[in-house]
Amino acid sequence: MSLPTRLPPPRPHHRAVFVSDVHLGAKHCHAAELATFLDGLRCDRLYLVGDIVDLWWMAQRRARWGAPQIRVVEALHALRRAGTTIVYVPGNHDRALRRVCGLALPAMQVRRRTVHETADGRRLLVTHGDDYDAITHFGGLQERFGDWLYYRILTGNQWLNRARRKLGMRYWSLSEFLKQRSGAAERYIERFVQAGLDDARRRGFDGIVCGHIHRASLVERDGLVYANDGDWVESLTALAEAQDGSLRLLSHQGEVLAALPARAAKVPAEHVPRAA
Repeated sequence: MSLPTRLPPPRPHHRAVFVSDVHLGAKHCHAAELATFLDGLRCDRLYLVGDIVDLWWMAQRRARWGAPQIRVVEALHALRRAGTTIVYVPGNHDRALRRVCGLALPAMQVRRRTVHETADGRRLLVTHGDDYDAITHFGGLQERFGDWLYYRILTGNQWLNRARRKLGMRYWSLSEFLKQRSGAAERYIERFVQAGLDDARRRGFDGIVCGHIHRASLVERDGLVYANDGDWVESLTALAEAQDGSLRLLSHQGEVLAALPARAAKVPAEHVPRAA
């Protein structure tokens, strides 16, 4: 007697998905993991929130472009053919694409920044986040040393996870572990979060979706949503909106790392019970 075939669970169909800081073409991009994530993705709208192709790296150093990077491009084309609307918001590493902002190209729309309205009516500013560098960066020798050290940590992170894969262990971010233990890094991230929320509040939005700092997060603060979809260099994460407007921060394997429920619907005044 043959056993019944166990079918895989159906893939969720997201209303919107946000991905940023892929850095295709750069040394530390996890293109293979992103390609696998995109292959299993079903969504109405996909936002590419900056630094998708690392034009800066490719101009300065030797580009890394092989089968995994090609798979990412093919997966994006497949999503478009399946009916997904793709919106590209360029960042600082793909800044040249800002010259065509406002145009609807054959494969995607390119916007300097945009607004996403969730199913429950929240209006979220979608921007890469490098606009806040003037507020959050202090410059100087310390910052240049930090950039140099960060690059070395990413290389160590890459070597470590190659060894972990050979041992059958799951991905773990050394760089994220070290950043969480750095007071300077945490202060910088806090300045960035506050700058983004201040910008969203000033523009009259209900929150912000961004990337740029390679720190995934999904929180509500003072009535505003702060959603950072992370990156595909360290955290390997994405942000997803469900059909009811709830938000989830996802790992590259689809695990829910953080969640915000949908906003409760407002009850019409005539339906509110009156006190006796």
